[in-house]
Amino acid sequence: MKNRLKVLRAERDWSQGDLADRLGVSRQSVNAIETGKYDPSLPLAFKIARLFALPIEQIFSDEG
Repeated sequence: MKNRLKVLRAERDWSQGDLADRLGVSRQSVNAIETGKYDPSLPLAFKIARLFALPIEQIFSDEG
């Protein structure tokens, strides 16, 4: 699954650690999501969407 997490994070000048703290996950989890190695759970995806005040579809997209 593709995502815009890195771009959205950079627009706010947040480090991976900053985003991780806001989401209550590890920095490694943020890195894995950004690089496409890990797809977030649905609750985490909703939490990310709320944090950035965007619909999930504007952050995550199916690669197919």
